[in-house]
Amino acid sequence: MAVPKVDGQFIAEAIKYIDENGVPWHNMSTKYELVWENGNTYPPKYVIAVANHLQNGAEIDVSGYNAVEAKNYLTAKGYEIQIKQTKYEITITSESVTSTDDSFTMDNISAGDVFKPLDASFVSADGTVIKRKYGKGERRNTNQTLPRIAFQIYEKQIAALPVEEKEQFPICQYAPDKEMIRGIYYSKDEAKAHNIHPFNTMSYDYDGGRQFVIYSWNIFTTLRFVQECLTRFGNPGDSFKLVYREKENAEEEAAVVEEVKPAEFNGYLNPYSTMLVESKNIIFRGAPGTGKTYLAKEIATDIISNGYFDDYTMLTDEQKQQVEFVQFHPSYDYSDFVEGLRPKTNEDGSMGFELQDGVFKKFVDKARRNYENSKKSTEVIANELSVQEAMKEFFDDVDTGNNTFKTKTGTEFTITDVDDEHIYLSIPQNASINSIRLNISEIRQMLESGREFNKLKDITEFFNINFTQQRYSYNLVIFNEIQKKKKTAKIIRQEDLKKYVFIIDEINRGEISKIFGELFFAVDPGYRGVAGEVSTQYANLHADSNEKFYIPDNVYIIGTMNDIDRSVDSFDFAMRRRFRFVELRADERLEMLANLNNEEKEAEAIARMSALNVEIAATEGLNENYQIGASYFLKLKNIDFDQLWSDYLHPLLQEYINGMYDEEGIMERFKKSYNQGK
Repeated sequence: MAVPKVDGQFIAEAIKYIDENGVPWHNMSTKYELVWENGNTYPPKYVIAVANHLQNGAEIDVSGYNAVEAKNYLTAKGYEIQIKQTKYEITITSESVTSTDDSFTMDNISAGDVFKPLDASFVSADGTVIKRKYGKGERRNTNQTLPRIAFQIYEKQIAALPVEEKEQFPICQYAPDKEMIRGIYYSKDEAKAHNIHPFNTMSYDYDGGRQFVIYSWNIFTTLRFVQECLTRFGNPGDSFKLVYREKENAEEEAAVVEEVKPAEFNGYLNPYSTMLVESKNIIFRGAPGTGKTYLAKEIATDIISNGYFDDYTMLTDEQKQQVEFVQFHPSYDYSDFVEGLRPKTNEDGSMGFELQDGVFKKFVDKARRNYENSKKSTEVIANELSVQEAMKEFFDDVDTGNNTFKTKTGTEFTITDVDDEHIYLSIPQNASINSIRLNISEIRQMLESGREFNKLKDITEFFNINFTQQRYSYNLVIFNEIQKKKKTAKIIRQEDLKKYVFIIDEINRGEISKIFGELFFAVDPGYRGVAGEVSTQYANLHADSNEKFYIPDNVYIIGTMNDIDRSVDSFDFAMRRRFRFVELRADERLEMLANLNNEEKEAEAIARMSALNVEIAATEGLNENYQIGASYFLKLKNIDFDQLWSDYLHPLLQEYINGMYDEEGIMERFKKSYNQGK
């Protein structure tokens, strides 16, 4: 059965029905919400089912279609759907396993297939929280994180168990009538000998090369094991915590999240996200190939989704508007970044120039609107929305060039064109100036003020100026025409404050002082908001020459740079003071190599990279900044190790040592080290 076809009027009737009767608990949405005109939210599947009942007399039944189909159906009809980003927390003690998810039960462990772990921790009776100490290359927040913490906490006690007790240790039971899966083994081969497939296991390394191996499939399959650890080895009051959420479609099994010691988990997947939120500005520096750019996008996604996921492709189109990415280069300048004059073809075909905002200013203005709107009451927002709709209706109805308007003095004029910022007028009766342009922002301010404007003096007083400008005569006419179309404001909800992340790749390759100009001051974390407002270089060309620019608190900036780039030495010291610098070493983020989906190739890549990097650091004239990062080895998805050396690594290393004594000998040592890791 597909999604039943229902008309808009019955969807509206369904909303009224739900408001009166509520939503049965089993029909509550866990993933998506329909946002209605009144700001309330409703489960899309249930709305369609009720509308189908009201229109077609069918039973209220949601079993014939899934949440994604319901979402797509309503989205296609123009309704607003938002993701309901719900997180759940399981608390495991020696006596019980409970979850904030009402549908959770230990009798159905297979339900864990549809959930994704976000965080796991041990909480001692005195409130001390212990996190997983990750090893190099270990992926974070996977289905195996919780049992790994249990092994970390109780490593000595488990190691001391006799072999027989290890083999009988309870691990997982899918349902009360199912057989208990048991066994802590010393290798995957040993687990396989007890009918546990190696693909379904997790390994924990301890004591210089020894292993614990247990069965592990989804995030719930080791809850029984963890509870048994607490029962046998824990103290009264000890517990484990597991935070999880529902998976999105086609989502990867495990999130790759980098650990950094100073940052504790506070709701985000990635501790670097906490760093950015605290510092406002971060620059990731280090060797080439350490995945700095990829990490920046992970962090942006993590922050914007409020710790829900870190895969950029999973952001909605609306959420992607909260991220901007640019790459600096030597010819990048202020006009690209902030604002500048750009060529424009005039109506008569001649060429001229107009002031246009650069990518950073556009992005900040978008964040600033959200920041300011989030502080407004619902009444103010509703009024602004009413003004916006009235202006749209007016300009949609205007037949440019044919509708004639008249000022109070009898001067006739027509509207010839409208863009985002200006209204262009033709005034045939005026011998001296037969055309003029009005600022849309001025008319919008007049409409939003709620005041009456009957004469020119009202406008001059409103804008606090001592003289009348010619355009105010025309402002007054258009104001009154739009005012006629203004309708009663709708009831809407207050706008949520959002976070916006601006990523600057290769930040050191641009001439920073030339690009940022006076924004050095506004970028400073200590001067965010109105306290750091500045006049831009082209302020005299703005509609309001007194307009100031500031960066609101909800803007976060990430820069990336390679330490060996020649332009690093000239990086502006004024900018250095305003950014937190975080080094990514070549041997960090090895977990990205899990994307090779081949454990043997992954292990060989790490071995070759490590051996080569030791030789690079030992070469006179080079250091750790010249080492090779893991992202180079992701190319092994499509090529082999020999091709990686000849086509990528050899040319790079040759560039490093050009002009050094015994270049050929150095390259031979590099190649030998690379091959030793085979």
